[in-house]
Amino acid sequence: MTAIHAETARQVSAILAVAAILTTLASPSFAFTAEAQRQCTGDAFRLCSSEIPNIGRITACMVKNRSSLSSGCRVELDKGLSARTHRVAAQ
Repeated sequence: MTAIHAETARQVSAILAVAAILTTLASPSFAFTAEAQRQCTGDAFRLCSSEIPNIGRITACMVKNRSSLSSGCRVELDKGLSARTHRVAAQ
C-alpha cells in the first residue's frame, strides 16, 4: 500500500469513526442529532483525531475539550448532555 493509499484509508476510517460516534450519540443514551453531527465533525477531527477510532475515547475527549469546541458544537453537546441527564434522573 502506498503512502497516499494509507493516508486515504486513514481519512476514510476517521470519517467513519466520527460518523459512528455521532450516530452513537444520537442513540437513546444521548440525544444528539444530525445538527450535532454537522456542528461537531470538524471539532472531533481537530481536537480528538488521536482518539480515532475508539468511540468512547472520542466522546470523552469532546467532553473534556468542551471549552475548545466551536460554539455550535458546544451548544449541541450541551443539549445532548442535558437530555441525557434528564433521562437518567427520570429513571
